[in-house]
Amino acid sequence: MDPCSFVKVLVGGLALRIPVASKPTKTGVHPTASPCFCEFKLHNFPLQTAVVPLISPRSSDPDVHNISASFHLEENEVKKLSSSSSPSCLGSSKPLLDIAVYTGRQGSTCGVALGKLLGKFSVPVDLEGANEKAIVFHTGWVSIGKSKLDGAQLHLNVRAEPDLRYVFQFDGEVASSPQILQIQGSIRQPIFSCKFTCDRSSRSRSLQHETSKKKGWTCSFGSDREQDRRERKGWLVMIHDLSGSPVAAASMVTPFVPSPGSDRVSHSNPGAWLILRPDHRGEDSWIPWGRLEAWRERGASGGLGCKFELMAEGGGLAGMGNGLLLAESVISSTKGGKFLIDTGHGKAAGTPIANSPVSTPRSSGDFNFSTWPFPAYGGFVMSSTVQGERKCSKPVVQLAMRHVTCMEDAAVFVALSAAVDLSRDACQLFTRKLKKELCHQNSRSYC
Repeated sequence: MDPCSFVKVLVGGLALRIPVASKPTKTGVHPTASPCFCEFKLHNFPLQTAVVPLISPRSSDPDVHNISASFHLEENEVKKLSSSSSPSCLGSSKPLLDIAVYTGRQGSTCGVALGKLLGKFSVPVDLEGANEKAIVFHTGWVSIGKSKLDGAQLHLNVRAEPDLRYVFQFDGEVASSPQILQIQGSIRQPIFSCKFTCDRSSRSRSLQHETSKKKGWTCSFGSDREQDRRERKGWLVMIHDLSGSPVAAASMVTPFVPSPGSDRVSHSNPGAWLILRPDHRGEDSWIPWGRLEAWRERGASGGLGCKFELMAEGGGLAGMGNGLLLAESVISSTKGGKFLIDTGHGKAAGTPIANSPVSTPRSSGDFNFSTWPFPAYGGFVMSSTVQGERKCSKPVVQLAMRHVTCMEDAAVFVALSAAVDLSRDACQLFTRKLKKELCHQNSRSYC
């Protein structure tokens, strides 16, 4: 498999120091008592925001590997940005990364921003050659503020690094059991196939054995049509290599059911999938590698909520409090978006994702989570596109090359992508009809 050339622009080592005023303020409160945050803008990419820690003048410089913002560019975007020649106030024709520092809280009230601008700073970003070697654009302290007498200083590290990725795309909707293509430039070639079924009775005995360990799988669902209409259950995606051998699977182990008195799958009672890999110690047996939960957020346009956790050998969640929650996000149900695993930044508030291990599937039960061999600051792992509801969805999966040592490693992330995409349909309001491919044979008239 040949990877695609990507470049990531990283902003790390954020810190702010503001000297103590010679005279106390009227309120007696030092400026450092107020929270601070930064906004980052690069070309046409979405604005990113990060909290800036305040440190004392005698503190040591922060770790530049502590990433606060990242921009991921495909090869054509790198070429476009490298060829841009818009003039700037600095007299540079290079594209700029604009950084604005604010004091106060993020957000706005009645259209008025809560934060107060402390200062701005721009870093020229020349991406020529960044797909072959790392380039540092800026590192260290810089004075900011409307007046140099303010004495406020911002520490940051801005750099670009090569980021080779494998890119895959489903050649059709997941429910239609399409081929999965690998994309490398203009070349598109089949690499996997997938088989979707929504009939629980069609499962293999080995897969039943592995998934029956999870709570809720062995319960009685009832046989009447009304019960079927109020439950979306039993969906399964099998990923096969080109020889026809199964290399990964996504199995719905907890039904998607509406919360009492509503037609919505709630956050408090989500549906769940197991992402499985073959167990090479026994024929036709499987080992759980990850668990995906999905639900629908509140509101008329509630988005798709997803949470993915890594699992330990034997099917149990690997360690309480060890930071094995790898991703939790909400994707717009109308516009769609991306499901992202990035252990470097973009984590949910209060979630210790930055120290979470991401093992390759083949070795997922063979390492000690406390001695994770990769750097603790992690980085991009995978992303998968999700279309809005009632739109044709052909997920595109990007996977960091460093997490792929064999075909099974890529296949298990493809299975996770399929589960995320199908969760979009499973979390549709129960007043809506599903496509016939997603319905059980005995309940199609209700779908």
